[in-house]
Amino acid sequence: MVGDAVPLWHAERDLKGVEAVIVPGGFSYGDYLRAGAIARFAPVMEDVIEFAQEGGLVLGICNGFQVLCEAGLLPGALLPNASLRFVCRQVELEVLDPDTSFTRACARGQRLSVPVKHTTGRYYSPDPVHALLRYAPGQNPNGSQDDIAGVCNEQGNVFGLMPHPEHAVDPLTGSTDGLRIFESIRAEIDDRVVA
Repeated sequence: MVGDAVPLWHAERDLKGVEAVIVPGGFSYGDYLRAGAIARFAPVMEDVIEFAQEGGLVLGICNGFQVLCEAGLLPGALLPNASLRFVCRQVELEVLDPDTSFTRACARGQRLSVPVKHTTGRYYSPDPVHALLRYAPGQNPNGSQDDIAGVCNEQGNVFGLMPHPEHAVDPLTGSTDGLRIFESIRAEIDDRVVA
């Protein structure tokens, strides 16, 4: 176990003193308009945005990544997969930058085996971005620009990725590589408490 979770409901306006926020995957509001576009206006997101602007750690996974892009906390957008089909499979990711709050338990160039499960996961940004993870050669499941699997904001405290690290935390799932993301966040929080 990496840490305790405090569930937050979309209609709440209080983050209850959490040390980090994880906006999870799944569908939000049926993704009828555009993935994450309606969820971005959930009342709790006002506090998440303020928390991020004050330097709080925010992780968005899959639909959570889409929500963070729609909220303007991360650059770029997530578009329908190039295949226009839902994709669900294990992929290999390459760590591009291990010197962040979200990847410090990783080594540069390290491969992580993590599943993807999405229809709208093709990352695109017209501007340069700080990519922390990319799909290993031949592993890009959705046509993401430059094989990008995850990016962070300029301040380095908000990170979004399409693969699901929470589904790679137990040997029974075939990989424990996702734990490295959560261990990195825990270490960052511990360092902040000490400082």
